[in-house]
Amino acid sequence: MKNNENEPISFWLKFTDFFRSKKTQKYSRVTYHVVWNILLLFIIVLVLGFSFAGGVGAGYFAALVKDEPVRSKEELRKDIYNYEEASDLYFADNIFLGKLKSDLDREEITIDEMSPHLLNAIVATEDEYFNQHKGVVPKAVMRAIFQEMTNASVQSGGSTLTQQLIKNQILTNEVSFDRKAKEILLALRLENFFTKDEILQTYLNVSTLGRNSSGQNIAGVQAAAKGIFGIEAKDLSIPQAAFIAGLPQSPFRYTPYTQKGELKSPEGLEPGLLRMKTVLKRMREGNYLTEQEYNDALNYDITKDFIGPKTAPSKVYPWLVVELEERAIKVLSGILAEQAGYEKSDLEKDKDLKEQYTTLARRELKQNNYKVYSTINKDMYDNMQKVVKNYEYFGRDKPQQVTNHETGEETTIQEPVETGAILIENKTGKILSFVGGRDFDREQTNHATTAKRPNGSTMKPLLVYAPAFELGYISPGSVGINVPISIRGWQPKNAGEGYTGLTNAREALVKSYNIPAASYYMGIINQRPATYLEKMGFTSLTETDYSIPSLALGAPTNGVTVEENVNAFTTFANDGQFIDAYMIDKIVAKDGKVIYQHKVDPVDVFSPQTAYLTLDIMRDVISNGTARYLNGKLSFSSDWAGKTGTTNNTQDAWFVATNPNVTFGTWIGYDTPKRIDNNYKGLTYSQRNIKLWASLVNSAYSVNADLIGPKGKFEKPAGIVTRSFCSVSGLLPSDACSSAGLVKTDLFNVKFVPSKVDNSFINGQYVYAGGGRYLAQSSTPSEFTSGGYMLNPEYLNKIGGKYITNMSDLISKYNVTGSALSDNGKAPAALTLALNGNSMKWNSHPERDVVGYRVYRNGQRVASIRSNETLAYSIQDGTYYVTAVDIVGKESTPSNAVTKQREQKQEVPINTTETREEQTNQETKPNVTPVETTSPTTPEPPAEKPAKSEN
Repeated sequence: MKNNENEPISFWLKFTDFFRSKKTQKYSRVTYHVVWNILLLFIIVLVLGFSFAGGVGAGYFAALVKDEPVRSKEELRKDIYNYEEASDLYFADNIFLGKLKSDLDREEITIDEMSPHLLNAIVATEDEYFNQHKGVVPKAVMRAIFQEMTNASVQSGGSTLTQQLIKNQILTNEVSFDRKAKEILLALRLENFFTKDEILQTYLNVSTLGRNSSGQNIAGVQAAAKGIFGIEAKDLSIPQAAFIAGLPQSPFRYTPYTQKGELKSPEGLEPGLLRMKTVLKRMREGNYLTEQEYNDALNYDITKDFIGPKTAPSKVYPWLVVELEERAIKVLSGILAEQAGYEKSDLEKDKDLKEQYTTLARRELKQNNYKVYSTINKDMYDNMQKVVKNYEYFGRDKPQQVTNHETGEETTIQEPVETGAILIENKTGKILSFVGGRDFDREQTNHATTAKRPNGSTMKPLLVYAPAFELGYISPGSVGINVPISIRGWQPKNAGEGYTGLTNAREALVKSYNIPAASYYMGIINQRPATYLEKMGFTSLTETDYSIPSLALGAPTNGVTVEENVNAFTTFANDGQFIDAYMIDKIVAKDGKVIYQHKVDPVDVFSPQTAYLTLDIMRDVISNGTARYLNGKLSFSSDWAGKTGTTNNTQDAWFVATNPNVTFGTWIGYDTPKRIDNNYKGLTYSQRNIKLWASLVNSAYSVNADLIGPKGKFEKPAGIVTRSFCSVSGLLPSDACSSAGLVKTDLFNVKFVPSKVDNSFINGQYVYAGGGRYLAQSSTPSEFTSGGYMLNPEYLNKIGGKYITNMSDLISKYNVTGSALSDNGKAPAALTLALNGNSMKWNSHPERDVVGYRVYRNGQRVASIRSNETLAYSIQDGTYYVTAVDIVGKESTPSNAVTKQREQKQEVPINTTETREEQTNQETKPNVTPVETTSPTTPEPPAEKPAKSEN
C-alpha cells in the first residue's frame, strides 16, 4: 500500500531532478540560443523583405506617376469643375425656356439642393468609408491589386468616390496600373485641397445617369431627378434617391428610358429595380435607414413615379431655340474675338477668322452653362403659334419637283403656303414674338428672320415717299403721273385699278399705284435714296440696287427678311429714328458675371416731320386704301398706320403696320416662289394675309392690351402745318388753278411749304398734231386752235411726263399739252381725196406739224377741220379740193379735185365753217374736264387686285 501511495511523488521528484541537473540546464541554454537566433534571423529577413518590397513598390509607383504634373489647388479646381453643361435659355421676365439643344442634359446644383437621402444612398453604395478615408482605402486598393494580379473571377474594385471623380474628370477609363497610380496620387491631393462636401457635390453633378424621358443623355442628379421623376433633386424620396444612386454603376442598363424617350418594358426595367433594392440594402446596413423605412422603400412601386415622355424644349420651341442659339453665338463670338484683340470689323472682313470664333462660341454655349435671356414674351409667342397652327386661309398646297440629294431622283411634293411674322416694340427694339413658319419638321427655314424675299409695295414708304418728303422733292399733295410709262425700257404696271391720268402722292400711296412711285423715285434716284434703307437695317443691298428703278417697287436683288422689313417701319413710329431690333437681352456667365447687355443705339434717318407725314398717309391705307379689309377684324382699336405689298405674279403678300407702341408685319408665300391663288375660301390673297395679321395681333393683345393697343395716337411734331395748294402741282393756288376747281388742303413740312404760285396751268391756245396736243404759236391760224386752261408742258416734264409712252393717255383726261411743236421748214405736201357717194375723205397727213385742213368749193374756202377731227366732208354740187396747214400757217398745194353735178332737187348746203366746227366739236372734241385729285376721304378704292402685281 505504501509503495503505491508514494509513486506519484517519486515521479514528480524525478521530473524536477531532471531539470535541476547541470546537464539538462546546459543543453537548455544551447537550445534557447539557437531558437532565438533563428527567430531573430527570421524577423530580420522578414523586415528586410518588406522593406525591399516596399522600396520596389514605391519605386514602381514613382515610375508610374513620373509624367503626371503636380497640380496646384486652382489647377485641380479647374479640372474637376470642367464639365459640360449646356447653356440655359430664358423668355422675357426671367421665365425659364429650357436648355440649349445638346447631346447631354446637365444642370449643376449645390449639395444643399440635394436630398439627404440621395447623399446617404450614394455614400452607402459607392464608398462606405467616404467620411473616414483621405481619398484612398489601402486595403481596398491592395484587394483590387491582388484580384487583378491573380486574375480573380470576382473584381470588387478599389475606387473611392474621390478616385471616381478623378477618373471621370481628369483621367480616362483605361484599365492599367499606370492610370490607377495617377488616380491614387490625384485623389490624395484632391482630398488635401477640398472638403468632403465639395467632392461629393462635384461627383453628383458630373456622374452620367442614363437617359431622361425625352431620350436625351443626362448627367448630374438634378437632371436625373427632373428627367426621370419630374421633380427637383432636393425633393427625392428614399426609393427615388436609391434608384438614382444605383445608376452610376451601369447608367444605360439601369435607366428606365429608351433613346426614343419611351419607358422600357417590364423586363427592361427589372435590372434597374434590382439595383435600387441593392442600394436600399446597403443603406440599411449602414444605418442610414430604420427597419421600417427600409421595408417601406423596398415595397414601394417606383415605376409609378416615372414620368411619361416629355418633349425637349428644342422640340416644343424649335424655331426659337435655334434662333436664340445663333444670335447668342454671334454675340459671344464677338466677345471672344475682342478678348483676343480683334475688332468686329476684322470678323466681317476675314471669313476664316469669323468661322474660327463662331466655332469657339458655339462650343462655349454647349459646354459652359451661360444663361441667355431673351426678349420673347412667352404667352404672346405661344398664342401666335396656336393661331398659325389653326389658321384655315393660307391657300392650297401646290406641286413642286424636288431632287433627292442622295439618289439624284426627282420627286413631286405638295408645297404649302408658308408664313413669317414678327412683333417689335418700337422704343426699345425688343422682338416680343415671331412666327418662323408653319411646321418646323417639314421646313426648318425661319421665315421671320432668315428667309429673304422681295418686299413689294411695302418698299414704297421706305424708299420713295419718306426720302422724297425728307429731300423736299414732294409733299403729300404733290402731283404725279399715272399713265403707262417707260423708264430705260422698264415698263411698270399698276395693279387692279388701272390708270387715272394724274394723281397725288397721298392717293398714290394709299391706293398703291406703281407708276407715280416709279416716277417720284426717278426724281430723287441720283441722290441715292437706298442709303436710307442701309440706315434702317437692310443688310443685303447690292451696288446695283442703288441705281435700278425697280427697287422703288420692292425688287431688291437679294430680297429682305421679314424682320428687316418690319424693323424699318419702326423708324416712322420713332420720330424718324431707327432702333435695331434684338432678341438677346443679356448673357450671364456661369460665375454670375454679365458678359453682354444689349444697349439701344438709335440712328437718325428721317426728321420727325417726314416720319409723321408718312404715318399720316399710311393711316389712310388702312382707313380707305388697300388695307381697308382690316377694318372690323381687330378686337381693339388703335392708331394703326400700315402698308400692303405684293410682288410680281403675286408670289409674295405682305402687310406691315405700326402704332405708337409696336410694329407688326406678316408675309405669306411659297418657299419655291410661285403664284399665290387669287381666291381661296372666298378671300383674295391680300385679304387672307391681312386676316392672318389681325388674328396674330389679337392674340398678342389678349396677353398685354396696354402694350399692343395703346389708346394714344401718333403725336404731330412741331413743323407740320396744313396749307391750301393746287392739287395739280402742290404749289400755291393760282387764279387758273382756282378757276379750274383744283385747290386742295393737306399737311406740309413747314420747311417745304410752297412759296411759289402754281405754274402748272396756263391759259392759252393749243393745237392737235400727229396724235398729240401742243402749244399754238403766234403764227398758227386761229381756226385750228382751241383755248382754255391746260397743263404747262414744262411742268408735265418735271413730274415725269418724259416717261409717258403715249401722251393721248393724258389728253383723253385733261387739257394736257406736250412740248412745243416745231415747224419742219417746208409747206405740207398735197393730199389725195377719195369720193364715196356724197362724202369726200382723206387720210391724216404724214407730216407731224400739220395742224388742220381747209376745204374749198369752187375755189372758195368753205370749212376748216382740225387734225384730230373726222377727216371727211359731205359735198353738194360743185368742185372741191383740200389743203393741209402746218403749225406756222403754211398751206399745201390743192389736192386732187372732186366734182359733183347739180341734181334736179338742190340740197341746202350745211357745211359752213361755223356749223362744221360746231358739229365736229360735238363729235370729237377731247375731254377737257379739269384735272381733279382725290382727297384721302373720297370713297374707298378697291383692295390690291391679284390679277396684276404691285411689283
